[in-house]
Amino acid sequence: MYIPKKSDPIRIGFYVCHCGVNIAGTIDVKAVADYAAKLPNVVVARDYKYMCSDPGQELIQQDILEHRLNRIVVAACSPLLHESTFRGAISKAGINPYFFQMVNIREHNSWVHTDREAATHKAMAQVRAAIARVPLHKPLEVKKAPINPNVLVVGGGIAGIHAALVLANAGKLVYLVEREPTIGGHMAKFDKTFPTLDCAMCVLSPKMSAVDKHPNIRLWTYSEVVKVDGYVGNYRVTVRRKPRYIIEDLCTGCQECVNACVYKKPTFPDEFNLGLGKRKPVFLPFPQAVPPIVMIDPETCIEVKTGKCKKTCVEACGDRKAIDFKQQEELREIHVGTIIVATGFKTFDPHRTPYYGYGVYPNVYTALEVERLVNSSGPTAGEVVLKNGEKPKKVAIIHCVGSRDENTNRWCSRVCCLYSLKLAHLIHERTEAEIFNFYIDMRSPGKSMEEFYNRISEEGIQMIRGKVADVFPDPSPDANGRLIVKAEDTLMGRILHVPVDMVVLAVGLEPHPDADDVRRLFNMSCSSEGWFLERHPKLAPVSTPTEGIFLAGCCQGPKDIPDSVAQAGAAAAEAFSLIDRGHIEMEPNTAYVVEGECSGCKSCVPLCPYTAISFLADKQKAYINEALCKGCGTCVGACPSGSIVQNLFEDAEVFSEIEGVLAD
Repeated sequence: MYIPKKSDPIRIGFYVCHCGVNIAGTIDVKAVADYAAKLPNVVVARDYKYMCSDPGQELIQQDILEHRLNRIVVAACSPLLHESTFRGAISKAGINPYFFQMVNIREHNSWVHTDREAATHKAMAQVRAAIARVPLHKPLEVKKAPINPNVLVVGGGIAGIHAALVLANAGKLVYLVEREPTIGGHMAKFDKTFPTLDCAMCVLSPKMSAVDKHPNIRLWTYSEVVKVDGYVGNYRVTVRRKPRYIIEDLCTGCQECVNACVYKKPTFPDEFNLGLGKRKPVFLPFPQAVPPIVMIDPETCIEVKTGKCKKTCVEACGDRKAIDFKQQEELREIHVGTIIVATGFKTFDPHRTPYYGYGVYPNVYTALEVERLVNSSGPTAGEVVLKNGEKPKKVAIIHCVGSRDENTNRWCSRVCCLYSLKLAHLIHERTEAEIFNFYIDMRSPGKSMEEFYNRISEEGIQMIRGKVADVFPDPSPDANGRLIVKAEDTLMGRILHVPVDMVVLAVGLEPHPDADDVRRLFNMSCSSEGWFLERHPKLAPVSTPTEGIFLAGCCQGPKDIPDSVAQAGAAAAEAFSLIDRGHIEMEPNTAYVVEGECSGCKSCVPLCPYTAISFLADKQKAYINEALCKGCGTCVGACPSGSIVQNLFEDAEVFSEIEGVLAD
């Protein structure tokens, strides 16, 4: 590789890309190349239709050898797309890849201008600036650091489960952390899945059991990540394990303690059944829960609250001695190289749309509550009944509750139309009720989804295109709890008043309320809606701006089960690819402290968004960990003494570039 000497003359090769008509349609690229050829130190100046193509890269490599070039400038598209491409090309020709400067004349010029002459003049100024700065570039080297092969998966829904199994089956040690007492997520609450109408738990339960039994998976439920330190390849993660007052290794899941509890009947609202059923203070969340270990609710258990219980549960546990009322939460630190965030979603709270009567009228349910009613393991053993115990004769399903609404959430939640059709089928199957589906637009994207819509339509389900304006009690004397759904039928052009016995609200999907806290914890970004933001929506849909941290499932945005599983597999593949390399490469455009000029004021320490700066008490100087530094330049601009310098952005380089832009 070329190692320059101070006496070596600067020999610059300049190349401008047509990019089809993306650049050449607005900028006179031939004129730009001719102009660059006259600038100081430029030996070769060429224009080519596609510089990023193999022939374009070979052209640069041939010129390097033939003309003994030692600096390269390419005017083309965004460095985000092809800077690494050109650096690799000149590296193969024997030049340090950082003796290269890329000029963005597409996004910064041709795509934002229509005046060809002005755009060409601006391109010349951009090129002049790059050619002025590139002689000052220094040879930098990419550094390598070992990567820890262990993986942390945060969230135990279907996305987290699938990602954990893919990596564990590949031989990696996986920590799966779930804050609920059991894994399974929302899918565990479903009865059937669209469009095939197969049993949700029949699909999910084997995967849950595989997680529990897999030798490469450490399953920590009822646990939360509270702190993340380190950097890609070497994350130190602190996990809070909350007490379930059960020694997990000793519990066999026999549930003798549940039967022996001093509460003879289930008394307290069952969270898994969304409050539609009851449970005891000691309980198993649902029959197929994984891990199959009971837990004790400290809010309702007499012994935990007062210490004055007969503790019949302890007697029932017998020699196993799995119950421990003195159990405390503990903090565990684990070391991993990569992290997959699969924290899922929450359903929209329809209390925010009071005109639908949720929480006011007893026979208004959310879709997830109906999922539990139609489920054979639910609070009514699969029977769909009203509060008075009768089966409904007419049921209204209202789509887009909390979605596509300026007052709540503007986005489409993607799954609501199809799960509403599924519930229409299931309710009709169990009750033979007349079903009315009120929709804004019917959206059924995906494989077999349109066929599913046609199938449900042919079952006699009434589809009414129009938004529901109000739900109120039927004023008739014989109403007996009946409700009136007021809606506009936009296809018929009339206002409808439909009497029904039951209303089902197809609630949309939202980010978790603590999504912003999780974002800060993992140093990620959120979109304007609150979903975790991927690095690039097309080219890096599962990666985040923080290296080594990936997204899977609905925490990134609303999606159905197949898409969640597919994204989980992609996130696992990205993590595996990073781990399997055995090391990480650290870009050298990092900042560093010139110790002799550092005053030790500490002003840079709290400013670093990547916590890469620490204060060395023995030296009274700031120190930058280059493994954590991402080259954002915040500390460089903020340092009052100017003692922090950033590679590739040193003062001399930046000032030369500015002078080049202004020198006309």
